[in-house]
Amino acid sequence: MKTKMKTIHIKLIAIIGFAFFTLQTNAQIDRSKMPTPGPEPEINLEKPTEFKLKNGITVLVVENNKLPRVSYQLSIDNKPYVEGNKAGVASLLSSMLGNGTTSISKEDFNEEVDFLGANINFGSSGGFGSGLVKYSDRIVELMADATMNPLLTEEEFIKEKDKLIEGLKADEKSVDAASSRVVSALAYGKDHAFGEFVSEETVNNVTFQDVKDFYKLRFAPNNAYIVVIGDIDVKTAKKQLKKFFGKWEKIENLPSLEDPKLTPNVTATEINFVDMPNATQSSISVTNNVDLKQNSPDYFAALMANNILGGGGEGYLFKNLREDKAYTYGAYSSLRASRYGVSRFNASAKVRNAVTDSAVVEFLKEIKRIRTEPVNEVTLKNAKTKYVGNFVMALERPQTIANYALNIKRKNLPEDYYSKYLENINNVSVEDVNQAAKKYMSLDQSRIVIVGKGSEVLENLSKTGIPISYYTKYADPTEKPKQKALAADITVKSVIDNYFNAIGGYENAKKVASVTASYNTEIQGMALNMKTYQMQPKNFKMEMSMMGNVMQKQVFNGSAGYTEAQGQKMPMGEDELTKMKNSSQPFEEFGILETGTLSGIEEVNGSSAYVIKVNENETNYYDVETGLKVRKLTTTNAPNGNVMEQPVDYSEYKAVNGVKFPYNMKMKMGPMNIELKAEKVEVNSNLTANDFE
Repeated sequence: MKTKMKTIHIKLIAIIGFAFFTLQTNAQIDRSKMPTPGPEPEINLEKPTEFKLKNGITVLVVENNKLPRVSYQLSIDNKPYVEGNKAGVASLLSSMLGNGTTSISKEDFNEEVDFLGANINFGSSGGFGSGLVKYSDRIVELMADATMNPLLTEEEFIKEKDKLIEGLKADEKSVDAASSRVVSALAYGKDHAFGEFVSEETVNNVTFQDVKDFYKLRFAPNNAYIVVIGDIDVKTAKKQLKKFFGKWEKIENLPSLEDPKLTPNVTATEINFVDMPNATQSSISVTNNVDLKQNSPDYFAALMANNILGGGGEGYLFKNLREDKAYTYGAYSSLRASRYGVSRFNASAKVRNAVTDSAVVEFLKEIKRIRTEPVNEVTLKNAKTKYVGNFVMALERPQTIANYALNIKRKNLPEDYYSKYLENINNVSVEDVNQAAKKYMSLDQSRIVIVGKGSEVLENLSKTGIPISYYTKYADPTEKPKQKALAADITVKSVIDNYFNAIGGYENAKKVASVTASYNTEIQGMALNMKTYQMQPKNFKMEMSMMGNVMQKQVFNGSAGYTEAQGQKMPMGEDELTKMKNSSQPFEEFGILETGTLSGIEEVNGSSAYVIKVNENETNYYDVETGLKVRKLTTTNAPNGNVMEQPVDYSEYKAVNGVKFPYNMKMKMGPMNIELKAEKVEVNSNLTANDFE
């Protein structure tokens, strides 16, 4: 009893003490006043220990004992190199390095790396290795062996070349890929190290000997750095690197390359348009070349100007184009420094076709604003706070210390550059921001590169008064895209009539009460079967199976539906239900007669096709000659704001009960190309409402 009373007594004392402390604290704090900020953090950067190997490799060691791990970053300080008509050789070398050595097979090499719990990988300008300290000798040995004696075989070359070409083909219809390629090529020139691009043609020019020659000239210790970070002392690191990387022979008379040169901007602002008929939105880039280095006197002012214009959700561009106008999910800008003084300012967004011209006007408006109007003091303060916070947080990583030391060496920065970083940020004034914007963000000498659907955006773009020149998706000059004129008698009804005539006639199509189809496909080497069930008026079911087991199911009964995977059911949302109502019946064309709109003629797989807009998210294409439906394009808004496209191409039509159905469907899902081949199609099988529960 006494013990219990004693415990209660102690608790009461603690509670009273806490209450008294709280009252005292509240009495001393005036909560009506904003707390004064603390002092600026003092930046004391510990210098990495540095030494040099006889073959020219500079080593920087940052000792960090928090975890029993260590990493080795090999960086070969090569100047940018023009690959010319063999663009892709560096990419191929990157994919082949780190896959074994002349003494260790690819399989044994990868197996040992996995056994050590290590990570070793390479690119065309260096490599990286990391793992537990107790295995560090072997990690460095494997990394050095893969650096000096890579297993470059013709068999591996052919395999990686085929993969690279397949990836390029997959990007053939990508608006993002075309935009990235064309913007750089036009800004710098296709014969510039920063402007050239890899194409199927240039990759096909590359031989196995080219890759080996590239390795010999570009993979040398002469200008190499190795950054060591982790639970390791300098003495041990020096012993390891001398033993294994010290054998790497320096190349005498290594060919010298000139620094890349800054390409002049256009003499007057112009629109460079790339027509991609499959584009569901326009990709806009407003860009101009700049001579900006990290040691430029106005570098920090340029950082602030870019952040205020388009550095994020608080930027001028974002607030205007997204929050105010709702043209896009995001509008941003970038302004990067280059050690060679060869870089670009770029402001970009992906916008709806209907507002492409208006978005261009707003881009120029905001660039003019940052150049001519003094920025708000609070806005500038917030931009500084963001950079200060990011800088201080980055210092917690040992890798940051090493990177800063490497930057000072490679970019000709003063020794106190990073210790004075915060001071330089905070010294930027409103006037500095305006001057930097005027210098680096052009209004009069910009390229406005737009990749989009010409038939929907060019008429309004011409009204901006900005001259327009035209390019292919490979940055070659071309003529203004000609829109194929529709004959006066072509209507939605005539196109749909031709479709039904092509598949067997209206009357036969109306007799189809249900369709059951079984398709086979292969995804990443796995055989899959898909069965679809459709029944009038609007019932649909799909089952995806592997080895006889249903992996996924989708069911719609005309008013409600669900998706089931791994035993979990998820009801369909409103958007999904709307799509199902539009396309669940065997022939959606009956409904298209009432809702569809004819928007023109476009090319699909080399043939002309009539384009019918079914609704906001679905478009159908019907071959002009045959009348058959050859493509369906569905678009959805991804969580990141991008518009996702899913095209399905139809071919190999065969008659079943007097009506033709496509026996081959090709679709693109993300990076994968999937081909569905019909094994069996049944018409008017014994389906009932119970099959769609």
